[in-house]
Amino acid sequence: MQSQMRPDDVAWEQAEETSDNWLVQFLKLDILKPIADFILKHNKGDATEFAILKKGSYNISLRMKYQKGATVIRFSQPGAVFFPEEKIVNEVAVMRFLTDQTSIPVPFILHSGTRKESPLELSPFIMMDYIDHGTKMYDALNVPGCPKEERGILDPNIDKDTLEVLYKQLAGVLLQLSIPSFSRIGSLSQIDDFTWEVTRRPLSMNMNELLRLGGLPRSKLFDTDTTFDTTSSYFESLADLNIDHLIHQRNDAVESADDCRRKFVARQLFRKLARDKRLTNPSLENGPFKIWCDDLRPANVLLNEAMEIVGVVDWEFTYAAPVEFSYAPPWWLLIEKPEFWSKGIEDWTRVFDDRLKTFLDVMKDCEDTWIRQGRLKEDQRLSGPMQQSWKSGDFWIMYAVLNSFAFDAIYWQKIDPRFFGPTESPGEVWQERLDLLDEKEKDEMEQLVTQKLKEMESRVLAWDPDEYTVAFRKQLKTRGEANEEKMKAGEAHKIEKAEAKENKSNEIEADVDGTEASGILGTDTISDKLATTHLSG
Repeated sequence: MQSQMRPDDVAWEQAEETSDNWLVQFLKLDILKPIADFILKHNKGDATEFAILKKGSYNISLRMKYQKGATVIRFSQPGAVFFPEEKIVNEVAVMRFLTDQTSIPVPFILHSGTRKESPLELSPFIMMDYIDHGTKMYDALNVPGCPKEERGILDPNIDKDTLEVLYKQLAGVLLQLSIPSFSRIGSLSQIDDFTWEVTRRPLSMNMNELLRLGGLPRSKLFDTDTTFDTTSSYFESLADLNIDHLIHQRNDAVESADDCRRKFVARQLFRKLARDKRLTNPSLENGPFKIWCDDLRPANVLLNEAMEIVGVVDWEFTYAAPVEFSYAPPWWLLIEKPEFWSKGIEDWTRVFDDRLKTFLDVMKDCEDTWIRQGRLKEDQRLSGPMQQSWKSGDFWIMYAVLNSFAFDAIYWQKIDPRFFGPTESPGEVWQERLDLLDEKEKDEMEQLVTQKLKEMESRVLAWDPDEYTVAFRKQLKTRGEANEEKMKAGEAHKIEKAEAKENKSNEIEADVDGTEASGILGTDTISDKLATTHLSG
């Protein structure tokens, strides 16, 4: 049986095909020139170079260099981001909040807007100052020489002093995020120059991935104006999402009838725990709720040559969340997630436990200093709650609700034994837990098994993308049909031409190499193309 839920490969292929085709246009000068003009309109200066900076998981960024400084414009990718407008609005609000309320170095926002307001109506965008840096925290922590295509892990031979310096700076970022408090769970809105409130749903990375790779219909998400005033109500909603995910993912969700039953039992029992308020701390039921960023990790932390943090980027999936999220130690201390650890979750736990000691030691040092300086109160320490979260196993609960595709492995190895006791046969424990389901739930389970086995007979796309992704897919289809018609017309013309030549002289051979109908993808680099725009120095 699958140890964890696999993404829907049919949906994944569709998502990547959409993103890849959308990204290709950035190799064209007639796309790049209007973007460059747009940047210069909003941030004038003596431009020297314009090029693609990077293509990330959710965005593509382009950089305009000036005689002094640089500007970045970042566009959301159709096929990768399923809430493009909402994502941008949330990120702009939280970045401005962090600039006003903390000393975390985030990029200064110059301009932002909707797809309609973007150059060529490409995508919702943010235009911001570029933060000059020497490397990223990820590279400083990773095994030296690790190929970019391989998954990184914390260098097991990293110098202890170096690790402490880097960890201490990361601890400072987490402490700053944990100080502001909110009365509700959700995304921030800027009310005026100095006021932010929670007014919209907590848009998470997990929600985006459930739609992109998990086949979850949009109708199963909470409404955009939904916020939560209790931790338990939010956890119950997240538990419901995991059940809906299993029900609606069309392909690759299960590999057998028993695998389906095992996944169903795990999700039902987790929801029971959520409904009984056993997953959360009663004293924290009504907050305070803290700023939480799903994508905060070493790859998004920029360092200068002295290994000092000079920037923290990519705040798109950030919201006010249960304080238990902030109390859980950051999984990224090892760079790699537990479900992808080559030697398994138990070995990840062993290694993490050792590195966590170092992290908490330097966090305590940071807390002590800040308390002496008046920047932090004694009851705002994170080191103690983090230690308790790890010791009690609450860490794994938070990880499970934030990572739906890892849910099964985490639930059966870390959560089920804690609440329902150990078992002599871990692989078959789901059968022992059947007695905890009522008859209605057992009937629902068997109905789901029947549904999933039937779905395994064919591989059908079940996808509910955003309007921009749908629109671009239609463009691709129209473009493909036009190219097909063009090819047919070209072939027909060549046939007519060949027949005419044959009638005139049997010695003349028809040209049938197909080059007239073939599309040729140039190999010019962005810099080569930009040389003609007088923007590349």
